[in-house]
Amino acid sequence: MPRSKKSLEANKVSFKGSFASLKFVPRFFKEIRKVNPLLFYANVLARTINAILPVVILIVGKLIIDEVVLQIAAEEKDLDRLWLLVAAEFGLAILSDLMSRAISLTDGLLGDQYSIDTSVRIIKKTSELNLDQLEDSEFYDKLERARQQTTGRVGLMSNILTQAEDLVVIFTLLAGVVAFEPWLIILLVVSVVPTIINEIKFSGTSYSLARSWTQERRELDYLRYVGASDVTAKEVKLFGLSDYLANRFKNLSDTYYLMSKKLAKQRAGWGSVFNVIGTGAYYGAYLLIVFRTVAGIFTLGDLTFLSGSFNRLRSKLQGFFTRFTAITESALYLQDYFEFLDLKYSDETSEEKLPLPKKIKKGFEFKNVGFKYPKSEAWVVRNINFELKAGEKLAFVGENGAGKTTLIKLLLRFYEPTEGEILLDDIPVKEYNQSQYQQYFGVIFQDFVKFELTLRENIAMGEIEEIGNQNRIDSAAQKSLANEVISDMPRGYDQQLGKRFKQGKDLSGGQWQKIAIARAYMKDAEVLILDEPTSALDARAETEAFDRFIKLTEGKTAVIISHRFSTVRIADRIMVLKNGAVLEIGTHQELMQNDMLYAELFNLQAQGYQ
Repeated sequence: MPRSKKSLEANKVSFKGSFASLKFVPRFFKEIRKVNPLLFYANVLARTINAILPVVILIVGKLIIDEVVLQIAAEEKDLDRLWLLVAAEFGLAILSDLMSRAISLTDGLLGDQYSIDTSVRIIKKTSELNLDQLEDSEFYDKLERARQQTTGRVGLMSNILTQAEDLVVIFTLLAGVVAFEPWLIILLVVSVVPTIINEIKFSGTSYSLARSWTQERRELDYLRYVGASDVTAKEVKLFGLSDYLANRFKNLSDTYYLMSKKLAKQRAGWGSVFNVIGTGAYYGAYLLIVFRTVAGIFTLGDLTFLSGSFNRLRSKLQGFFTRFTAITESALYLQDYFEFLDLKYSDETSEEKLPLPKKIKKGFEFKNVGFKYPKSEAWVVRNINFELKAGEKLAFVGENGAGKTTLIKLLLRFYEPTEGEILLDDIPVKEYNQSQYQQYFGVIFQDFVKFELTLRENIAMGEIEEIGNQNRIDSAAQKSLANEVISDMPRGYDQQLGKRFKQGKDLSGGQWQKIAIARAYMKDAEVLILDEPTSALDARAETEAFDRFIKLTEGKTAVIISHRFSTVRIADRIMVLKNGAVLEIGTHQELMQNDMLYAELFNLQAQGYQ
């Protein structure tokens, strides 16, 4: 949906707001320095030397011209001093080039290292956040703004360091100009004021537009992916969606382009007007220098020095204020980045927590558990009461939306109950450290991730610290029948999966699920949870997989979710959910005798196989 002008105005950032974002710059440079202190200080030293060189080169140039004029008028030529000055200027030019190359080198290396560091920070921070934060659209907007400016932050680093370097250049050149002609400072101010006004006028506009379109840019990325991906290609072709997706992408992109174009034209137009005023002031100063030289007040060397200094000063000052606006806008993205890193999450590491039992004795108990999402009045589940006994295989059954997966997420403490509590061996689970508690579980979700990595890595994801333990990986593969998949691969465990990489192989849905189930076996957890893990397998393969699962997990606690009633009947007990509440619970035989929802659904499914 296109953004309106009103929406853009709502996100407009004032110059004051842009300026306030600079408070994050010291923290920014503290991070950069930590990445590589040696490179950082080498960069600062090279910039300091490079900042002093322009005025020194101009002074030497002035002395050369004055010496040339002197030697022209002299009857006896003595060129020793002239050659010494020329050699000095040559040496300074070489040094300037070396410093510029040193700056470019250290900028690039520091930028690459900091880019890596920030990406790692974002990945780790995302993993720390609670699931309800990750499922919030406003959070994703913040994450997108933090993630998309990785290269922008590298540019910001270079811009700020260049700004500091230019400040040294400006002060040294100002000192030289004031020493010869203080009145030039007034004309200098007049020449750069229009640039300052223009930059203040348009400060924050680019960021404001980008911020107001965060959600739409995510939509554009998604449309780009859907329209040109091997994952979606079959349905796009079959349903003839290409034109629809392309047109939707184009319409949304065109709207953004028109808004961006309007801002760019306004900025360019006003910039041209202000530049005329600034250029007029510059040439006024140039005329003053020329007249004073003709009048004999200045030498030709002074003329060269002052005109060169004034020209550089104007250029540096204009660049300084133009860059300042770019810095304040980039600092707004920096603000997004640090605000993302500072997001609060449930950190229990500093709290005193009870030690987890080495072996589950009694099991889990849900007591009057209810849950609803933040900012929502609708209960997803409520008044949930049941026990998951130690060593028991409990199946969750119910129609879509009944609350099965929500109960799994509550059990895993991805969410905390809105009301009621969950107990482990009669102790509320919130009394245990959350991350340690979650290590109890091995889980395969219905929407498990198909990591486009090697087969070995995909299986080892269940216990990544054991990726070097080949015996454990082999055992997990054999238990899940993933060894059948591996034997068909040209490179075995080292086979790259996914078509986006060279020599990568794609797997069928059933093959992927065997790999995913191997992850659960790889972890060898106290509690195993299978949330529709075999939906891509045929009935025979699914039955075989669950039969193996029951045998291989004897003595372990497990929760099974499946829509195939022929499968769930092998569980010790079955819990039937409806509209977020427990409708019935018992063995397969008990539920069939109850003649309620379970019996109805079982019979309907059984008729489908007849």
